[in-house]
Amino acid sequence: MRNISEKKRVVIKLGTSTLAHKTGKLNIRRMTNLVRVISDLHNAGREIIMVSSGAVGLGAGKLGLPEKPKQTNVKQAVAAIGQCELMHVYDDMFAKYSVTVAQILLTKAIIGNENHCANFKTAVETLVGMGVIPIVNENDTIAIDELELEIGENDSLSALVAELSGADLLLILSDIDGLYTDDPRTNPDAEPIHVVEAITPEIEAMAGGAGTSLGTGGMSTKINAAKIATEAGIDMVIMNGRDPEKLYDLFEDAEIGTLFKANKQ
Repeated sequence: MRNISEKKRVVIKLGTSTLAHKTGKLNIRRMTNLVRVISDLHNAGREIIMVSSGAVGLGAGKLGLPEKPKQTNVKQAVAAIGQCELMHVYDDMFAKYSVTVAQILLTKAIIGNENHCANFKTAVETLVGMGVIPIVNENDTIAIDELELEIGENDSLSALVAELSGADLLLILSDIDGLYTDDPRTNPDAEPIHVVEAITPEIEAMAGGAGTSLGTGGMSTKINAAKIATEAGIDMVIMNGRDPEKLYDLFEDAEIGTLFKANKQ
């Protein structure tokens, strides 16, 4: 039994590949459905905290760039453009369901500072207590990014957010159905792994490289996120974000995606 139905405080990480088309521009139909389902889960009493990618991808799309820029200064500028658009869209979409959202931007320096962590926890508790959905992202405009030892990708960030916010579940939505024995995009014989009891070297070896041209992470960053979450006593699920309706099935304990079981404390 997965017991996902019992999880109340849930951190949902939305990847760029889930939110945007390959052009980098917003996948309006999918994002509309995601917001509708997340709002419904929220209305049902779940405490939702979102970690959203997409700022750099949306910024690149708005500027007509063919892919995510590689130069740090350009990436930071594009993130500033995209973050503004991303939150505007979220605010507008969630408002249709009478759900209020709030933006929280983090850096590694904030997460590494005990006082700042306490402030973050207080902010999350206050917002969640007010019925607000916090939307968290790394402050890519200020952070040096993955080139120079910042968090660099939102899979690990979402795991840290889950730990700091005392979440019961970390849910990572991606463009892949879960963990496989090999990359299913190149190996048709790859088999899905539904439950991971412990993250062994064999499990880590199954992780591939980087994801899409607009995203940052691949399966390896998700395994790293699973390590952070499970060691903090938090279950984690990786599932495909292509069909938001499947979130309902997940929270009814259907066997969807890959469940990484929390380490017993």
